[in-house]
Amino acid sequence: MDQPVAAIAFRFPSVPGVRVAFGMRTAIPANAPATACGDPFAGGNISYRVGDDPDRVTKTRQAFRDLLDFSSWHALKQVHGADMVFDPQADTLRQPSPREADGQATSLPGAALIVKTADCQPILVAHASGRYVAALHVGWRGNVMDFPGSGVAAFCARYGLSPADCLAVRGPSLGPAAAQFVNFEAEFGPRFAAYYDAASRTVDLWRLTRDQLAAAGLKPENIFGVEICTFTSPHFFSYRRARTSGRQASFIWIER
Repeated sequence: MDQPVAAIAFRFPSVPGVRVAFGMRTAIPANAPATACGDPFAGGNISYRVGDDPDRVTKTRQAFRDLLDFSSWHALKQVHGADMVFDPQADTLRQPSPREADGQATSLPGAALIVKTADCQPILVAHASGRYVAALHVGWRGNVMDFPGSGVAAFCARYGLSPADCLAVRGPSLGPAAAQFVNFEAEFGPRFAAYYDAASRTVDLWRLTRDQLAAAGLKPENIFGVEICTFTSPHFFSYRRARTSGRQASFIWIER
């Protein structure tokens, strides 16, 4: 039996040959409350590390590959750090990746770079030529260490690019109204006070990431966002909503 999957497609304007997709949950009723999704892994979990049946995870990954039509699957063991991997070779579709890092980049057509999230921000980057792409996993810790900025800098240094010629899109993630941090002073500190609402104790991570990408040299008009909050939408996995939860995939690849 085929494993049903669904994804939101995104296209960078005027960038030839680069495709982007954000995986989402299927078989969730349109009017279902965010807290009533039943099976915590149903509908599109792509992580082997959360307690789901490995065979179902493999079938889900295969279904995404078939739907999106890329050649190879490249994921990482994400650790909320700032390390980058360049031109990954191992196809990790059928196994959890042993390689620890939170960003990767490639110039190889057909190689899909995967970011696994359940509230964190997937940041997908493309050069205007369509010949180079990168994928960053940015949780709040990644924002604190400015991984959006350092990841873009490493990507550009590797391939001899200018950040002014790069475009980025942030995928579905924890929205400003849901990003509550009761220990803001210890976890973020005064450097990030402009993004903190003391009344609601929330942090606007979306605006913070946008500003960090702009500070890295991306033109403001080349920074995009998918305005969907994973915590409030039942069509996405959310760790804050349910600690036992699947992970959705975000994809970027160069067409073959």
